[in-house]
Amino acid sequence: MPLEIAIQMDPVERINIETDTTFLLMMEAQSRGHALWVYGPERLAMEDGRVFARGRPVSLRPTLGDHATLGAWETRDIATMDVVLMRQDPPFDMAYITAAHILERVHPRTLVVNNPAEVRSAPEKIFVTDFPGLQPPTLITSDAEAIHDFRARHGDMVLKPLYGGAGSGVVRLKPDDPNLDALLELHAMIGREAVIAQKFIPAVSAGDKRILLVDGAPAGAINRIPAKDQVRSNLARGGRAEAVGLTARDDEICQIIGPELRRRGLLFVGIDVIGDYLTEINVTSPTGAQQLKRFGGPDVALSLWDRIEAIRGAG
Repeated sequence: MPLEIAIQMDPVERINIETDTTFLLMMEAQSRGHALWVYGPERLAMEDGRVFARGRPVSLRPTLGDHATLGAWETRDIATMDVVLMRQDPPFDMAYITAAHILERVHPRTLVVNNPAEVRSAPEKIFVTDFPGLQPPTLITSDAEAIHDFRARHGDMVLKPLYGGAGSGVVRLKPDDPNLDALLELHAMIGREAVIAQKFIPAVSAGDKRILLVDGAPAGAINRIPAKDQVRSNLARGGRAEAVGLTARDDEICQIIGPELRRRGLLFVGIDVIGDYLTEINVTSPTGAQQLKRFGGPDVALSLWDRIEAIRGAG
């Protein structure tokens, strides 16, 4: 049975079809006969409890520079859709949270992937703290004195924006680095959010592993190698992807967090593992599926749509 699929995303015309996970998910849905309709989160609205959006139907093809044909603008009641993929990129800001609040009004009658209430309740760098013993020493605060104390105890550390994404604003600070106070001042000028101080993991030089999970089960992984003299391994920041398998520790981490992901309705998740440590649980718009498939790993889009169709009684 064909499904009506809405994709809440950044402009489809601008995506890189060779690397974009959303494009892979959409192409698989289209190949199964499902109808695709796209809209930006800024086009989402709610009036008197009714959730609607302005968007356009779209058909896709794997042609560089000519990958999308968009139909006419129209307004649709989101409750009439079978599935919504919430795939706009972070940052996880108030606009993101507002979209999750609005989509919560239609879920699960319209299946939203991921469950918007749980997306809102699971900020990626905070959610990981629900699983003691999996992450390196970590401090979340706006208190400069507490951060200085953390560095005195742990030495070499990484400082991150709490709600950033794609490696933006991540810096390594060695024990003798004089720039900590200046960086904290810059963070305070940008906003009132806390920052994360995390003990530096030397194993990052060997890569930051992205493991993709579908309904709590690991589907495969890629390794992201940082550029020379860089601490950030994100592909958007110059990192290089390579094939990698799962270690016993990776399996252990997935077994610990998997049941909770499943309970929360977080169907598609990407976790970041450095050495033996879990550093993030990405629930907003996980990436890496194209690279995983390219290296001969599983096609995560297949397993995700199998699960969605099972939930919706389609297929």
